[in-house]
Amino acid sequence: MKGIILAGGSATRLQPLSLAISKQIMPVYDKPMIYYPLSTLMLAGIREVLVISTPRDLPMFREMLGDGSRLGMHLEYKIQEVPNGLAQAFVLGREFLNGDKGCLILGDNLFYGRGFTRMLRRAATLDKGACIFGYYVKDPRAYGVVEFEQENPDDENSLKVISLEEKPQNPKSQYAVPGLYFYDETVCDKAAALQPSARGEYEITDLNKVYLNEGTLRVELFGRGFAWLDTGSPDSLLDAGNFIATIQNRQGFYVSCIEEIAWRNGWITTEQLHQLGQQMNKTAYGQYLLSLG
Repeated sequence: MKGIILAGGSATRLQPLSLAISKQIMPVYDKPMIYYPLSTLMLAGIREVLVISTPRDLPMFREMLGDGSRLGMHLEYKIQEVPNGLAQAFVLGREFLNGDKGCLILGDNLFYGRGFTRMLRRAATLDKGACIFGYYVKDPRAYGVVEFEQENPDDENSLKVISLEEKPQNPKSQYAVPGLYFYDETVCDKAAALQPSARGEYEITDLNKVYLNEGTLRVELFGRGFAWLDTGSPDSLLDAGNFIATIQNRQGFYVSCIEEIAWRNGWITTEQLHQLGQQMNKTAYGQYLLSLG
């Protein structure tokens, strides 16, 4: 399976911060925002990743992440001239996926919780269909919403989805769909066949409905205590930074440390890890890398 990070858009809710720099390059505590979705793909065991962004911002991502070889990965880049919906990522990424299965993650979504890696690895091994996630929120109107047959689903083995809606004014459930999606190798054809919504966009919810209608959509729930954060506003960006700072300073473990994940995955050696740490040895981040192994 290959991964796609969609890091485009104009981030109007973050202006004036986003007037000169991509939202996904802004810091979330001690690391660039894009480290968090990249780390999620890495935890899923995905080593080949496509970063999609704007003509203005793509060179900055390329300068920051390079070709991925320092992490034992392979990274490619693609321009999105106009943001026409999340499902467009699979039209732009068709050549990159080259008939393989694909995982899409939004560049401003952060996940943290026990058992997350196991969930990711399970989703990444799907043979057919799609796997998305559900997260209980107080107000789901700003998200895609998934409705289950049972009113209060708590048994993951018996989840039956009966509807999906995009940003409904009257949601049929409290379960939002986070920006993390796993699909089989038919995803590019399905995305290319979509029609624009009333908003003029190729909606990811419509893509998920295709899988739902053919009976191959699976939904897993993030339980209580699991953190899903997006960073689309100044308040949510600050909240995310404070959350990461609290976890790291309390426990001493770093969240979404891409070098550590590459090392624990066996993609780079301890010597390579320490070389990366040495390049940042005047920072707490670099010292953390040097302490590993």
